[in-house]
Amino acid sequence: MKMFAVSHKTAFVVDHCPYMAESSRQQVECDVLTKSRAQGVIPLAPVSKSLWTCAVECSMEYCRILYDVYPTNKLVNYIVSDSEFHILNSWRQEDQGTHELMSALAAVGPPNPREDPECCSILHGLVAAVESLCKITELQHEQRTTLMDTADRVANRGRIICLTNAKSDTHVRMLEDWVQETILEQNKLAAGSDRLMPIEQCELVLVHIYPQGEDTLVSDRTKKQVSSLLSSEVHSVRAGRHLASKLNVLVQQHFDLASTTITNIPMKEEQHANTSANYDVELLHHKDAHLEFFKSGDLHMAGSTSRDSGLKETVTLKWCTPRTNSIELHYCTGAYRISPTDVNSRPSSCLTNFLLNGRSVLLEQPRKSGSKIISHMLSSHGGEIFLHVLNSTRSTLEDPPSISEGCGGRVTDYRITDFGEFMRENRLTPVPEAANAGESSGKLPAERAKAQLERYTRYWPMIISQTTIFNMQAVVPLANLIVKETLSEEDVLTCQKTVFNLVDMERKNDPLPISTVGSRGKGPKRDEQYRIMWNELETLVKTHVRGSERHQQVLDCISACRSKPPEEEERKKRGRKREDKEDRLEKNGNKDTEDKTWQESERLKGVVEKDKEEHESEVIKDSPDSPEPLNKKPRLASQDIQPPEKAKGPVSLLTLWTNRITAANSRKHQEFAGRISSVNNKAELYQHLKDDNGMDVHENGKASR
Repeated sequence: MKMFAVSHKTAFVVDHCPYMAESSRQQVECDVLTKSRAQGVIPLAPVSKSLWTCAVECSMEYCRILYDVYPTNKLVNYIVSDSEFHILNSWRQEDQGTHELMSALAAVGPPNPREDPECCSILHGLVAAVESLCKITELQHEQRTTLMDTADRVANRGRIICLTNAKSDTHVRMLEDWVQETILEQNKLAAGSDRLMPIEQCELVLVHIYPQGEDTLVSDRTKKQVSSLLSSEVHSVRAGRHLASKLNVLVQQHFDLASTTITNIPMKEEQHANTSANYDVELLHHKDAHLEFFKSGDLHMAGSTSRDSGLKETVTLKWCTPRTNSIELHYCTGAYRISPTDVNSRPSSCLTNFLLNGRSVLLEQPRKSGSKIISHMLSSHGGEIFLHVLNSTRSTLEDPPSISEGCGGRVTDYRITDFGEFMRENRLTPVPEAANAGESSGKLPAERAKAQLERYTRYWPMIISQTTIFNMQAVVPLANLIVKETLSEEDVLTCQKTVFNLVDMERKNDPLPISTVGSRGKGPKRDEQYRIMWNELETLVKTHVRGSERHQQVLDCISACRSKPPEEEERKKRGRKREDKEDRLEKNGNKDTEDKTWQESERLKGVVEKDKEEHESEVIKDSPDSPEPLNKKPRLASQDIQPPEKAKGPVSLLTLWTNRITAANSRKHQEFAGRISSVNNKAELYQHLKDDNGMDVHENGKASR
């Protein structure tokens, strides 16, 4: 494996020709700090920076971030080009620093607008940059002398960043051809010298700067391979804050940096000392600080808080209170230097001063529900601020894991069967010499095997409870195809068919094999299960895209299927309400049964007493002179109490028992003869008088002839 990547050497070439003295036309207000102005005082007129000033400021911001995150081993050579080239520093470590570069730039001064433009050219600086890349750095020399047997492993690669005002796309192609010819010439010279090294790979980044309000004459172009030694890309950017944002994005791409925004930082206001407000600060650091997020799938990217940085993405972490003391020990899995994006802002200055005073701050992942997860910590060591990655998952310091049930570990649900299949698909076999010599791809079999193993392990959860899609038979076709280096049209159709089957499963509300280990209750809701499944599936496909159009088609299909129509969301919402209602009913089931039993008994008791009172009052009213009847328990009316089979809802045990006792008691005595012969539960009294005397009997008991 070759040593020294392209990022080891960076040559900045800044155009110092007369046209760089032109105004950028982005106005800077100078009168904004004046609170009150007396009458008759003329306000200060706004000023605008030149293209040269914008290029110098943005390039120095690029170098500042680089030196903050990589104090050593990442070197910058700054070159200014006009009628000749001016090299402001060397590859030596003591010449690396923003203070040295700013002092050298002050000596150069601004471009002279009255200078003859025909004598000035950016080509002088590009030639000097190629010559500079051929020079050996201290670290390269050290590795060459200590590794004499493997000196061929020391590679010489670098990057040239050119800030200029190009005339057209033809002018850009001319600059690329000139750099290509210069590399070939310098490589011939370096081949016969011990102090020089031929350039094996060079990246040319051309940044065309033009004023605000003008149309660009140069088109943007992504990276393309000009030759085996040179690759080139073109960025056309307006001067001012747009250029600053573009170089901020480039420094992240060139040096594997990532962005983290610290939110809810409490700071006291200057005007009101007793009050505080929350601020956000964006930090840049090595992307490995987010490695645990990528592994767990908890990475939630958000838009950057800074202006005109829509191309960037940032991870949001919340300030956690109470703060921790530096004497406390935390289990860290990594520590990475940080650099504030807006170093001169008041929130960034307050945060860095707070940390440099020996304080530490814990950071937590923003979560809508559940307990908070503290994943990072900010702390300073030796005057430098580091972002510490805290262990938020299973610790490697615990007992060693066991493959089978038994002593030695806590984790036992490994994907043993899947791992056996994984080993079967990645077996190594000897390659015949003839087949090896006839390979057209140019890669050795060992390199191809490593590349395949890397693709298969980009996302491969080891534990059953940590994955959902690998436990689903429906996802097997997509999981087997997405790891391929290239996909055919038939493979894309198979993957899309798999995604559509998952959509159909979600529409039918089919259950998913979600692990409930360590959770209480029934586990996540059905829609939450599918959200977890879609997130994991999208993570799997994203790890295999990497510029492949057909892999991107599969990812676009997943993204399109995840965006549900409004009626689907409404149906999901109704389903969630129904599940919540069922949970509440299940939780309160015993209590509701007891309440219903008590209410049923009270109702029956009230019906019996009410019917008894009505019947007694009716008898007394109809015969005021008659003797008091026997105190017998009356039979309940059939219309007052419904039989059990016609009762609405479930019949309680009390109702069944009361009906049984009532039926049994009714058979223990002889029924009242008047009730047997009554009509509508009303019996006519003194029937014998009517039969003996032939008189009509009225309801009040008095006879009439």
